[in-house]
Amino acid sequence: MSAHCQLTGAKPGFGNNISHSHRRTPRRFDPNVQHKRYWLPGEGRYVRLTLSARAIRTVDAIGVEAAVARIRARGGKV
Repeated sequence: MSAHCQLTGAKPGFGNNISHSHRRTPRRFDPNVQHKRYWLPGEGRYVRLTLSARAIRTVDAIGVEAAVARIRARGGKV
């Protein structure tokens, strides 16, 4: 499963670990992605979304209906 947010589109970033001797080895910066289940009253069902912590706060602010509309507008499947 790829660590990406359905609402904001946050994906892993890539960079390097740098040791004390300054050797670089590849690493990955994953977003804080959580699975969260919301009740979608317009459709009378629950939806399970993969959201970053920032997107969870966005859903709390704008509501789940608007968030699902944004996900569908981006071409995401809910």
